[in-house]
Amino acid sequence: MSLLGSGIFKGMAVTLKNFVGSYFDKERLTTKEYAWRTNDKLPEKAGDYPKEEAEQLSDTTTVTHYSRNFPMLLHDQGEPMDTVRCVACQICERECPPQCIYIEKSTDKKERSGNKAQFYPAKFDIDVSVCMSCQICVEVCPFDAIVMNSQFELSTPDRFGGLLLRRDDLLKSNDYYHKIHPEEAAARDKRIADEKAAKEAKKKAAEAAKKKAAEAKAKAEAEAKAKEEAEAANKPTETSEIPSAEPPATSSTQPEKEESAE
Repeated sequence: MSLLGSGIFKGMAVTLKNFVGSYFDKERLTTKEYAWRTNDKLPEKAGDYPKEEAEQLSDTTTVTHYSRNFPMLLHDQGEPMDTVRCVACQICERECPPQCIYIEKSTDKKERSGNKAQFYPAKFDIDVSVCMSCQICVEVCPFDAIVMNSQFELSTPDRFGGLLLRRDDLLKSNDYYHKIHPEEAAARDKRIADEKAAKEAKKKAAEAAKKKAAEAKAKAEAEAKAKEEAEAANKPTETSEIPSAEPPATSSTQPEKEESAE
């Protein structure tokens, strides 16, 4: 017969064993020193942490390809602001549950990667002290411009301004995205390429249909014009007949006058 509540004590014993063992077993240590921290001092701002190079892929970290923390803005190859995907549509700002995103749209447009000119974010701020990593901003973005970063070391002595990430802090290259989330990035790039190819094919088909319709219209107009000319050439010339003038009516009294004169 088991003692009432013995299962609770057994569970607590397992928890205590794991808790004590985590301080001595190297395989179970959950935190390790970060290679990029120098002089044991924290950066003044979260954006001052090293970007991309040796950030999350070191063997001394526990970050996996499936981890996510805070959003980042993607740009393609080239200068970040010349190839940034964001067009400042502000959908993510409106849909963000904790309202931690702030965007200001530019007043001018830029041509990027050979595409038509688009607006760009003059300001794009995310308060990571409020962000809850829900990924809703990623799901609603129609341009695949915002994805989740796996960066976790963002400690600063300033809990307000230090945890406010600016646009330049959020910008990351697509190559970096492939490093931290290779499967997700490959699938996203494939989908973008397929959508672009489908759009180009649809555009070519529409242009071909428009050209074919214009040719058919021109052919029909030419045939109608030729038919009208043929009908005009075969139609006989109609001369209008002038009616002859009727002789003036003679008065019946004239011969009587002549007879009486004789």
